[in-house]
Amino acid sequence: MSSMTTASDIAGPDSAGADGAGADGAALSLVERWRAVAAATGPADREAANEGVRLAYEAAGIACPERIVWVDSPLVGTAAAMLLTGQGGALPQEIADRAAGALRAAGIEPEAGAAGASVREAVRTLPWAAARQRLHDTLGSSGWAERWALTGAPLWEVTRSLTERIRTGVVEALAAQSDRGQESAVRLAMLDAVLGQHDAPWLAAVAAEGDAGELAGPAAVARSAGWWWPYEKAVVIAERPVTLHRDEAGRLDSGTGPALDYPDGFALYAWRGMPVPADFLGQLSELTAERIRTEENAELRRVMLEHYGYDRYLTESGAQPVHRDETGVLWRIEMAGDEPVAMVEVVNSTPEPDGTHRTYWLRVPPRTATAREGVAWTFGLDAEGYAPERQT
Repeated sequence: MSSMTTASDIAGPDSAGADGAGADGAALSLVERWRAVAAATGPADREAANEGVRLAYEAAGIACPERIVWVDSPLVGTAAAMLLTGQGGALPQEIADRAAGALRAAGIEPEAGAAGASVREAVRTLPWAAARQRLHDTLGSSGWAERWALTGAPLWEVTRSLTERIRTGVVEALAAQSDRGQESAVRLAMLDAVLGQHDAPWLAAVAAEGDAGELAGPAAVARSAGWWWPYEKAVVIAERPVTLHRDEAGRLDSGTGPALDYPDGFALYAWRGMPVPADFLGQLSELTAERIRTEENAELRRVMLEHYGYDRYLTESGAQPVHRDETGVLWRIEMAGDEPVAMVEVVNSTPEPDGTHRTYWLRVPPRTATAREGVAWTFGLDAEGYAPERQT
């Protein structure tokens, strides 16, 4: 029994080209295909998704559902799931009405039991477990770990983070902060969902290539649509996002509007991964040093500082240098209710084409005591170990 996963193990024996490049690039191409699925935006391919549902039920030995209900976001999908399980009594009325309307349009009454019991375990959990076990038996523990490292792991953190942000947004929209019971009901309804495109990490690791295997159905839905809730008599399927904006680290990020939004207006706002209120971004163009100083929310204040520029804030807030030496000038700003902001001002010793020397600002740990210590920290050194022959 093999304990080593290779590109050929992932791609299959017929995927290599004459020069072997196909096998060598199999893991990367597989990951990139599923990365594209996880980040896909725009209208769902409803015909392909419906066929994927049929395949998933057929593989599970379950009769195909009588109705397929399409909704415009995971928000309304979760609300519909709560209505179908008798947990919709405390839903915000406007969202409950939209969910009920979508159910009725598909011929389903928005009431407990109308769609039957959830069959998520049969169409997603058990097939996934079987596929994983088969791979584990074939590859061994270390081989499976290597396969995951090559396929699912590169997608896991970014996709998991996005999924959690969507869940949080749904909870915030459907449950008041003080209503723990309603929050639990919302989270339970989301546990009944198959994550569609956001199941990409798992599908990259365990799904067979092409339209084969017990996960062919869930994989087809994932390539075509968003989250879906499978029941005995009906399936609720959500559309994919309209737009998705992320920074180079894969975090939700937009300074001009929603970082993620769906056709029905359900949206998430974020700046470099930090959740922000919907009306917050419009204030960024009007920021002043005083407005930043008086912001009580420490997290929002950090977003303001990043957008405004630490160097600009230092200049306009009347900050005073706390230490200077041959490496630069250390500045510190005390922030109410938060850790201080410490920056080292350094001058590039290499002149620009016009003969001037560019100034840079390096953010350093709050308790940095000297400019040298701060500059050394940016190189992973302590102050004593930092002795450059020439600074650039």
